[in-house]
Amino acid sequence: MPAPKKAATATGARAASAAARRKATATHVLRQFRVVFNAVKTHFRDVEKKAGLAGAQVWALSVIRDAPGIGVNDLAAAMDVHQSTASNLLRALVERKLVTVRRSASDRRMVQLHVLAAGERVLRKAPTPFSGVLPAAVAAMDARTLARLERDLGELIASLGLDEQAGTIPLGQP
Repeated sequence: MPAPKKAATATGARAASAAARRKATATHVLRQFRVVFNAVKTHFRDVEKKAGLAGAQVWALSVIRDAPGIGVNDLAAAMDVHQSTASNLLRALVERKLVTVRRSASDRRMVQLHVLAAGERVLRKAPTPFSGVLPAAVAAMDARTLARLERDLGELIASLGLDEQAGTIPLGQP
């Protein structure tokens, strides 16, 4: 009857080997996340050092420059952030005299945003991509990879029990 004992030992060894491979893969994936997070942090530190503004502020400034007369709601949509987040970013840019807010002639409730010369100077000093390295890298991915990543990250977010609303807060926000 030694044969059943041998089979059980082999099954146990395979299970231990599979568990070791799974642990090694999980460790590697965690390292990959660290690489991504550190690249994002490094970029935003570089932006703040060179431009004197937080990354999200530089991104908002670039959106306004590229769409003169844009409104706050359209700024929020362009950055995929909540309107209140865009308003807070805008407030900081106005206080620093980098952006001007003008009332629309046709509808006084609407505002039009324009970059001032000081804002242009900030953008010339800021490293690109203005939106950040992660949004630029994600946007450059092929559709198939992007769909797979969306599905896999959705599963990770669900397993963490996180609120996906946190996704409307830019990474480079002060």
